[in-house]
Amino acid sequence: MKLAQLRKIPERVSDVVGIRGTEAQDTALAAPASPWTRRRLALAGGAAAFLALLFAWLIHGWLTTGQVISRERLRIAEVSRGHFVRDVAADGTVVAAVSPTLFAIAPGTVTYAARAGDAVRKGQILATLDSPELTNELQREQATLDSLDAALQHQQIEIRRQILTSKQQADLAEVTIKAAERELKRSQWAWDQRAISERDYRRAIDDVSTARLNFDHARETADLERDSLGLDLRTKRLERDRQALTVASLKQRVAELSVRSPVDGMVANLAQPQKTLVPANAALLTVVDLSAFEIEFQVAESYAGAIKPGMSAEITVEGHSIPGSVTAISPEVRQSQVTGRVKFSGGQPPGLRQNERTAVRIVLDERDNVLQFERGSFIDETSRALYVVRGGRAVRVPVTLGAASVGEIEVVSGLAAGDQVVISDMRDANQAAEVAISR
Repeated sequence: MKLAQLRKIPERVSDVVGIRGTEAQDTALAAPASPWTRRRLALAGGAAAFLALLFAWLIHGWLTTGQVISRERLRIAEVSRGHFVRDVAADGTVVAAVSPTLFAIAPGTVTYAARAGDAVRKGQILATLDSPELTNELQREQATLDSLDAALQHQQIEIRRQILTSKQQADLAEVTIKAAERELKRSQWAWDQRAISERDYRRAIDDVSTARLNFDHARETADLERDSLGLDLRTKRLERDRQALTVASLKQRVAELSVRSPVDGMVANLAQPQKTLVPANAALLTVVDLSAFEIEFQVAESYAGAIKPGMSAEITVEGHSIPGSVTAISPEVRQSQVTGRVKFSGGQPPGLRQNERTAVRIVLDERDNVLQFERGSFIDETSRALYVVRGGRAVRVPVTLGAASVGEIEVVSGLAAGDQVVISDMRDANQAAEVAISR
């Protein structure tokens, strides 16, 4: 092998294997920072630290209060002492105080003499009933009464005859006594002259005793006969009077077949078509007395025990307040509501209309020096905790509330005069112990 060839071999090996240098161990160094650049870095670090502290403080406040509510959303009332009026408000409807419904007293055919909406006066005929059954019954009972009248008159004549007969027997017995006494006087004179026997004289004495005994018995019999006849006459008279009452009742019912208006007012409605055969006790029509109105209201059943007849009330009609008083409260509860009525105390206002809407306020109780505050829509006697404003926070405070009225509610314990109470809806607070109030 030539020398030139040996020199070329190492070059091929270095190309294949390669020899590692120091390039990987070298690091490029930046130029030194200026003082202005270091100052900006320090300010940025301080701002980041401040923001971190502020964020941590906000997180701590959020964890402490649990909620943040804007003050514009809150309604706040101040607790104070003063005159407390417990009342209840209700919607009312103007109704007629007197609105009688007239009924058929017997089965018959109805004929109306008035129409719905007609103005009527008291005593005016509104309808008539043609009842053959009632008319025939009256005629039968009248005939019975006439026969009893005739029997009573016959009984009176018979009593007079029997009394006369008894008196005649008593008078004859008295005449017999007088004749026997005269005969006894003659017998006494003859006996004294010894002109008659003793037997005849004793017979004359016995005749006088017999005549007196017959007279006493005749007189007593006449008295008994008179009492018996008087009792019979009284029985007949009572029977006749009873029949007369029956006839009078039937005459009244027949007169009531002409249905008359019991009040001055207006015919509200006709319950039956014209010329209809109706049964007894069927409704015929309703009359409304437009001169006497009352207010019918409904309240929750929780107030039923507190409202009593005679309580003061205030009726609002077309923006005007009119005094009134409770006249009745129903003992029946329907759909958790109790119905009552209020009348006007100082005379009803003019222009009232049936079914007109009104507002009623009933005063239940009045007291002085009562701790109270304005009642919110979501606060009642069952509320056990309220939010009280203290600085920038609303703190949940346990309270005991008493009677509630339309506008105020009584405080029994838990609050003091001057406290600021949140009376708006706080259900979004989820009963948190504290709520932050933002401006």
